[in-house]
Amino acid sequence: MSTPPGTWTPIDPLAEALHFLRMNGVFYTRSEFTAPWGLELPRFEHCLMFHLMTSGQGFLELNSGATYSLHPGDFALIPHGTGHRLKSETGAICSPLFDLPREAVSPRYEILRHGGGLAPATMICGAVRFDHPAAQKFIQLLPPIIHLEATRSSYGEAMSDTLRLMAAEARTLRPGGETIITRLADILVIQAIRAWMEHDPVAQTGWLGALRDRHIGRAIMLIQRDPARDWSVASLASTVGMSRSGFAARFTEMVGESVMRYVVEWRMHCALSDLKDQNVSVATVAARYGYQSEAAFSRTFKRVIGMTPGSV
Repeated sequence: MSTPPGTWTPIDPLAEALHFLRMNGVFYTRSEFTAPWGLELPRFEHCLMFHLMTSGQGFLELNSGATYSLHPGDFALIPHGTGHRLKSETGAICSPLFDLPREAVSPRYEILRHGGGLAPATMICGAVRFDHPAAQKFIQLLPPIIHLEATRSSYGEAMSDTLRLMAAEARTLRPGGETIITRLADILVIQAIRAWMEHDPVAQTGWLGALRDRHIGRAIMLIQRDPARDWSVASLASTVGMSRSGFAARFTEMVGESVMRYVVEWRMHCALSDLKDQNVSVATVAARYGYQSEAAFSRTFKRVIGMTPGSV
């Protein structure tokens, strides 16, 4: 049944923003350190990196110079995959990650041992990426680091329970333990992002703030859930109960780009996902998103994505 024009169906902005965040793990590592120790992590393109301190203590240093202390139960998420350093003390020498020997437990899980033989510390580290290219729009809004301290309960009991369970699995790697750790790691990443969205004022502005708006939030949901529909400014405005001009101006003000540009960009990112994940032709995808001409689709795709659909 269609929704009558102007009728408001409440949106959970957290659920809507997280709708496309389906992850693929690149790698997960159990790191066993003894002081003094230091680790230099390179940039990982299109990945989020995370670190969970399970025992001992250490420091995380960003390239900007910002330093964060890590204690048992602390969780740090580096949303943009930027290079950074982990160390036992602020002056410790750091070794490049890929210069150190690692023990492969499974294709995506390994154990790293490093340090000078003194005070021990253990961490669970990893890098994940999102399957849906449209998720990058959301990831770009995240801060350089999301640092959740175990001594603060602001991120809730559910996340605390996940952290404790993951730390317990890491202490004694039993059969199947690496599978449990990798699944819990994926959950922790989503929980960390959700905690940031719930508590950081920055998450109340821009695209995320627009999701909370009575009219613009519903329009975004409609576009994202049905990108192949022949949307126009007028049809969207009518559906959410606004005038065409008022809707267009408010959308641009809140989202930072025009309605139709948003529609086209979202559509092309969805097409990119289809071409990458499904065994379909360019012509099939072009028709799926309402293009009568494969050439017209290809021109739009290249303008938005930066490559031809045939090269995906």
